[in-house]
This record gives sequence, structure tokens and C-alpha cells, in this order.
Amino acid sequence: MDFLSRIRSIASACWPWVRLPFWICTGLFFGFLLPYSLILNKRVQDRFNELVFAVPTRVYSQPLRLAAGVPMTPAMLEVELTFAGYVGDGHGDVPGSWAKRGSTYFISSRGYAGPDGGELPKRIRVVVGQGMVESLTDLGTDRLLQQTHLDPGRIATVYGAQQEDRSIVQLRDVPPLLVDGLQAVEDRDFKHHIGIDFSAILRAAFADLRAGHTVQGASTITQQLVRNLFLSRDQTMGRKLNEALMSILLEMHYDKARILDAYINEVFLGQQGSQAVRGFAAASEFYFGRRLEYLRPQEIALLVGLVKGPSQFDPRRFPDRALARRNLVLDQFASTGLLTPDQARAAQASPLGVIENGQLPHDRFPAFMQLVRAQITNDFDEDTLRQGNLSIFTTLDPATQLYTEQAIDATIKSLGKRGDDTQAAAVITDSKTGSVLAVVGSKIPGDQGFNRALDAQRPIGSTIKPFVYLVALTNPGRWNLATELDDSPISMRQPDGTPWTPHNDDNQSHGMVPMVDALAYSWNLATIHLGLDVGVPRIKAFLDSFGLAKIQPGPSLLIGAIDLAPIQVAQMYEYLASDGHALPLLAVSGVVDANGRTIKRYEVESGQGQYQPAVRLVTWAMQQVAIYGTAHSLAESSLAALHVAGKTGTSNDLRDSWFAGFTGDRLGVFWMGRDDNKPSHLFGATGALRGWQELFRKLPTEPLPAAPGEGLEMAWINPADGRRSDPQCSGARQVPVIAGSLSSDSEGCFWQKVGNLFGSGPSAQAPSDATPSDTTVTTRE
Repeated sequence: MDFLSRIRSIASACWPWVRLPFWICTGLFFGFLLPYSLILNKRVQDRFNELVFAVPTRVYSQPLRLAAGVPMTPAMLEVELTFAGYVGDGHGDVPGSWAKRGSTYFISSRGYAGPDGGELPKRIRVVVGQGMVESLTDLGTDRLLQQTHLDPGRIATVYGAQQEDRSIVQLRDVPPLLVDGLQAVEDRDFKHHIGIDFSAILRAAFADLRAGHTVQGASTITQQLVRNLFLSRDQTMGRKLNEALMSILLEMHYDKARILDAYINEVFLGQQGSQAVRGFAAASEFYFGRRLEYLRPQEIALLVGLVKGPSQFDPRRFPDRALARRNLVLDQFASTGLLTPDQARAAQASPLGVIENGQLPHDRFPAFMQLVRAQITNDFDEDTLRQGNLSIFTTLDPATQLYTEQAIDATIKSLGKRGDDTQAAAVITDSKTGSVLAVVGSKIPGDQGFNRALDAQRPIGSTIKPFVYLVALTNPGRWNLATELDDSPISMRQPDGTPWTPHNDDNQSHGMVPMVDALAYSWNLATIHLGLDVGVPRIKAFLDSFGLAKIQPGPSLLIGAIDLAPIQVAQMYEYLASDGHALPLLAVSGVVDANGRTIKRYEVESGQGQYQPAVRLVTWAMQQVAIYGTAHSLAESSLAALHVAGKTGTSNDLRDSWFAGFTGDRLGVFWMGRDDNKPSHLFGATGALRGWQELFRKLPTEPLPAAPGEGLEMAWINPADGRRSDPQCSGARQVPVIAGSLSSDSEGCFWQKVGNLFGSGPSAQAPSDATPSDTTVTTRE
């Protein structure tokens, strides 16, 4: 009998015994396993072919500009570096690190792509002294730099349905040590198995049996990826069978590089609250504050070690466990030849190097973010933002924001029990560009509730007055800063027939007073008389140009009976601070897509400016407010050298405290009051001004020139008639005037002799700064 005949004979004899199992297995294969495999196969292919990792839209602060002469202090520079995730490691050699020696900083920047084009990484030397950057050097070329920018810090993240933080990286950009080390530790046969590794399963089973419990896993990288993408972590036989089958199917359709690329971007490596950290690129930023390509061997080893258990080996919660796990991984790197023994020992001797403030920024500054959202709504809807893959670059300056929060906190605490019910808000801008640098909507930093900076409509008090004077000064033939104004009592009938009888804070009238004094001391009666002469409709029309809605044209408007939010007051004062340029306040500079391409830029081109001579006159007059007027504490403090131009404001019954002031490059608007609209018992000078001072004691800034601006000239004037006078004449005032607006002839002191025959003379006493409502008869500063 030949061989085939023998086989047939044996099969014929055995067939009755195997017939039933055979048909059962065949039925299971064609009836269940094959259709089920086809369903799984389609699911695997559909999911993997369409695999686009959901990168959340990231919101960044402004890049830190460094240039010789830019205002800067060591404290501010270190705040900016820390906020951007730079590590002070004492060397400053690795991108994302810095070191300090005396007043000199060595910084290795990371580079970035932004709406302005971005910057390449470089190592720089920055010398800080005398409140500014003294010099800036590129250490790569040893040449002085005119300027450079450091990559910005992330301030918020706009998430999709899954709260995941992720940075996508392509396999070719991943450090080879991470790619090879991951396989050495997690799956040494990755390049050869079919999705499951039978030899690893046997090794793990033997190790577990010998130990009496689970000590070694057998999952391949492919299986881990399948588990992350498709399955739960339930320890059931059904889940394990699905995992194995789907892993084989995945390997059938996709090459190893594609699978490894997906794994590197998908693997779970940490958690912060409800936010998951997925992928090695995001984990690199989260734990070390640096991009993946800049990691050192010991840092790569820590991330690879975290794959086994991000919670169990969390380097912030369990540093000893993390250190032991990292060193074990380094041993495996050495045993597989990825590192030499000396390299491994050197890496094991280094500390973990995890940054302390590793945060996933999620709306850290909600008041500012509300402004950001309001400004990009016209170009990007909520769905677009939540789909991710965008980078929004804002104008927020981290140090300014943090200093403003600290200033409000310190001021509130200084009020004692009054501070318990007192709230606060502030808006800080770059006065030269209109960029919003900081927004604080509550006395509690990070408060997600009511945003008083944008939404609290409160009476602005005497902060309105500079604009009344500005409109008048656009007519230099009739008014200048020495023109006498009538500060006598006034009583008017309102439309409903009730009388309106405003007062100065001291309940006195001061006769005829020079315009500059009326503003400096914030006298209500003089301002009302001036506004009525100028024309309330004309002043209202000017205010309308700022986009303010529902301004009532009554005379009480002249002393601030108008409800505005701090952001609106900041917009108005930006006009003054920018020398008469109507610059809209911007919180967003641009939006960049996932490829680094700018898809939207937000910028303002400054025009010629309007009413600049009048604006410069008002600015000079507001500097007198800070010298001898209602904000005289500024001239009596360490801030005197800034030559601040500002204005206090207090609403009726001491409900609202305001101060708006600007330097050569910064504008700050502060408000304090109570949410229940009860009296806060704060004047503008005792509440908001103190917050402003707290901020600018820390914030480096350029001083405002003390001399009158271009197009003005100083002149001695007789306030009685507004004509030129001699300096020695009694009562003569030296003020800036628009060049050429006065006759060059001086009238001498003859006018004094005439005045003495009839007896006259202005008086100037206590400051007043208040805003009554149309029916209020009492005002206060």
C-alpha cells in the first residue's frame, strides 16, 4: 500500500470520530468567525485610514520680545521664562533652558512658528540692568542682536469632546533613541511578529507561573495600540481575543512604520484632572517643558518607562518609583547596545529633571480668554475651534497679567474688612499698539465666573472729564489750559421736571478757575459749565465715535453719569495714550494651522491721528492730575519719574472707584466696587489708584515725556482773558498751548491794575471728583 492510500485509510477510520467537531468548527468559521473577522477588519481599516489625531486648539501668549532698551527687570524676565516652560538648569545649553550669572542670562530658545513668521532656535546672552535690556548677543555667532523673540507660553486649550492634550509628531522627527528604546523595552520582536508575539506570551506565562502572580506582560506595541484605539482595558477573555485578532488584522494591512507612528502619538502617558496626556510629544512638554527632539537620554528613558504605568510611576507624585523605573530602562538601553555603559551610568546619576509647574493650560486666564473668543468669533466658529489643529497667538503678556493679579490682591487685602465685599477688575494695554496685555475680571485669579472687566457696566465718574476738555481744546481760538472756567453753582430742570443741582465734593464753588486746575482738582461745576458751552451734543457725538451705545445726552453726562465696562474705558483712554490714534484694542495677533501656515492675521495700521495737539494738551493736563491734583500720591511716590498722565473717578455715594493712567508705553485701567452696588467707601484715589500703583511698582515701563508734545509751546498766560502775559505778572500761568494759536505780543501787567480796582482773584482748594446721577445733588471724590 502506497503512502497516499495509507493516509486515506487512516482518515476513513478517523472520520466518524472527527466528523462532528469538523463540521462544528467549519460552521463556526464560516458562520461566525469569518463574518466577525470581516466586520472587525472593516472597523480596523476604517478607523486607521481615517486616523487624524484630535490636536486641541492651543492658545498662546505673545512671544517675549528682547531688544536693547526694552524695559525689563530680572524678576520679570524670570517670570516670562518660567511661564513659557523654560527650566533654570544652571547651564542654559539645552533648548528650553536658562542660566543666570549676576545680571547676565544665558538662554537656549526653542524657536517657534507664529503669525509673524517665528524664530529659529538660538542660544543668546541677555544682560539686564537699570530696568531694561542692556545688551543682547547671539552666542552662536558672537554678534550683537537688534532683537529676538522667545517662544510664547500656552495660556489655554480649546478641547473637543475628549479632554486630551496632544502634540503630533512624525516618526522621522522622533529621536532614534526613543524609537529603538521603546522597542527594546516594550516589544523587542516588533519588527518580526504578526501583531502578537507567541514567544513573549510563553516567556510571560513562565515568569508569572514562577512568581505566583502577574509580573511580566506580553502585549506587543501593536496590541497596545489596538487597546488604546478600539478596546477597553477590561480583563476578559472576549476583550483579549478581540485584541489579538485586531492586532493581526492591523499588521496585515499596514507596515510597521505606520503602526509605530500611530503608537507614538497615541500612547497614554499622564493625566491632569480630566485631561489626558497622549503621545510622547505632549508628554515631553508636560514633564520637561521642551520639545521631543531636545530630550536627553535620561529624559527619554523616563518617558519610555512611563508606558508601563503613568500613574504608578508619576515622577511628580512618586519620584523614587519614577527614578528606579527610569534607571531600569537605562540599563535595558545599555544591555541592547543603545547606550554605552558609561553613557547609561552618567544618565542614571542625573536627577529626574521634571519641571515643577508642568501644567496643561486650560483657560488659565478666563477673563482674557473671553475677550479672545469675542474677537475671533467672526472668523472661527466654535466647531472649528473644537476640531483643533489651530494655534491662536494672543497679545497677553504673562508677567503683566500675573503682576496685575498680584496688585489687585495686595490692594484688596490692604483694605481690611472693606475688602471682603469689594471686587475689582483691570485692563492693561500696550499704549503704542492697542494690544491688550492683561485682563483681570475678579479679585480671585482664574475665577471662571462673572467677568467684570468686560461685562460690569458701572458709572465711570470723573474719568469722563478729560474727553470733555479734549473737545473744548480742539478749538484753540476759544479755549486753552489757562482759560478761566466758571465754577459757580448751577441748577437745571431735567426732562421730567425735577431739578438737577450738582455740587463739588467739598460743597464749595471756587469762582473763576484755570482749565488745567479744574481738571487736576476734578471740579464738577467748572466741567459742567465748560461742557454746556462746548455743547453736550458735540461731546456725545465724540463719545459715540468710540462705539459706545445708549449714551444719554443729558448734562450729567459731563461728569460721568454713564455706565461703561473697564474694557470700554480702556478703549477710550487708548485714544489719549496713543497720541490721538484711534486704535481698536486687540487680544489676538494671528492664527496658525497645524503646518505652521498663518491663516489669519489681526493687526492695526496707525493713521495720521486726530486732534493730536488737543490730545497732547489733555495729556499734559492729566500729568498735573498726578502732580498736584487728585492723584498727587503718584508724584509723591517712587513712580514720580514716570510722569504719569491719569485721572481718578468716583461714582455717587462712593460706589465705584476708578483710575485710568498711562506711561510712555503702558495704559492701565482699574475699577473697584461692590457687586451689590452698595457703597464701597472708596474714592478713586483710595481704591483703584492704589491698585494701579501696586502694578507699576513692579512692571517695567517707559516714562512719559514731561515736556509738552510736538506742536505745542509753553506760554505765560493771563487766565482772565487767555492772552499772553509776562511771567512776573501776578496770577500768570505757564501752560502749553498749540503753537501759533496765540498772538506773540504780551499785554504786560496793565490788566492787573485794572483788576485790582474791582477786586477779583481765583481760589483753588480741595479736589473734587464725583459723578452724580441726574437726580443727585451730592458728589464726592
